[in-house]
Amino acid sequence: MVFIHDTKRTLMMVVDLVNTLPGFDGDDTLTSLADLDRFLAANPYSGTLRKDAAALAAVREVRARLAALWQVDRDGAVPLVNAMLADGEALPRLVIHDEYDWHIHATSDESPLATRIMVEAAMAFIDVIRADEYGRVRTCDADDCDAVYVDYSKNGSKRYCDTGNCGNRMNVNAYRRRKARESA
Repeated sequence: MVFIHDTKRTLMMVVDLVNTLPGFDGDDTLTSLADLDRFLAANPYSGTLRKDAAALAAVREVRARLAALWQVDRDGAVPLVNAMLADGEALPRLVIHDEYDWHIHATSDESPLATRIMVEAAMAFIDVIRADEYGRVRTCDADDCDAVYVDYSKNGSKRYCDTGNCGNRMNVNAYRRRKARESA
């Protein structure tokens, strides 16, 4: 599935953020300002960035709202997305900066980071919903992993996340089970 560059980048950011939650492939990995710095290094934001305890707490809080998008179907996502847009007082506009071509910002550059994250996520999920590709919003099929991901493969057949080598691990487990049955 091909999404425009800013949509895909935002979806990847949302996956990264949701997967910091405890239970999503391990412990909570967004507990300190250093964790927030690592997240922002991988997912850069323009505009004003407050990197303090309040900003960290707000980003941590928005994760649950974003994770809820993996618990619903396409129609169930619509009220969640609309609420995020309303709560963030979204006002979309075209911008160009840094190495990015024209793209949409839906909050002011001075809005709190958590608000910008939430509204950008909602805008990206609008594209997923409108493209009728919500089936690509998935949770890892590995027995021991509940990380989230978005399937960008051409045929929509991806079953495992990229966070814990799950596909390889599950294939090895299946191979070992087959060999055990053959030798029994």
